[in-house]
Parts: sequence; structure tokens; C-alpha cells
Amino acid sequence: QVQVVESGGGLVQAGGSLRLSCTASGLPFAVSTMAWFRQAPGKEREGVSCINSSGSGTYYADSVKGRFTISRDNAKNTLYLQMNKLEPEDTAIYYCAASAYYTNSYRRACPAVEFGAWGQGTQVTVSS
Repeated sequence: QVQVVESGGGLVQAGGSLRLSCTASGLPFAVSTMAWFRQAPGKEREGVSCINSSGSGTYYADSVKGRFTISRDNAKNTLYLQMNKLEPEDTAIYYCAASAYYTNSYRRACPAVEFGAWGQGTQVTVSS
């Protein structure tokens, strides 16, 4: 059974930091491209960042470049998103997603259709 579970969300003041984690089981994590998406109220889902299976290739949305860092630990089947200098505009539900197969999605800005396994999301709220 495939399970993708996010953790680490919460309430933080603008300028603060949070680290999201995502554990995945029941899928070939080590060969999967992993990604973070987010959706704010009234807005479309946005691809925030993704990372290829080895960790050598990454993509970041322009809105988070220089502030967020994606990483992974294949030995622990865990994906991370370090979020620094948070802004109220970063408030959203953050979703972790796995491709469950080898892809180079990071070269194509992490299209959501290439990710078949999704978590339930974790809320991030940034107060001004």
C-alpha cells in the first residue's frame, strides 16, 4: 500500500523558518522524483519544488528561489523542504508527491501529471 505522509507544518511569523518532511512507503522511493506542491485558498495548485532520484537535479518556482531548499534522504525514504524567510504569501497547504518511477520532471518544472502518489497535505500559515 502506497503511503505519503507530510509533517512539519504550522504557524510562523513572517521572516521565520519551517522544515517540512515527507515519508513515503510502498513505492520505489530511491528511483522516484519527489516534489512539493502547494495550494492557497482560492488559488490553483502550484509546483513549489522537485528533486530527481539522486538529488542532483532540482527545480524551484521563482517565488521561492533563494528561500526554500529541497533535499532527500533515500536511506530514510524521506523528503524535506527547508523554508526560510517565509512570507504571508507562502501560506498554503503543502503537498508531497512522488512519481513512483524514474523521471526528469525537474527539467520541466515538475508537471503535476507526472506524480501519481500524493499525501494529504500539511498546513503552513505565515502571519504578518
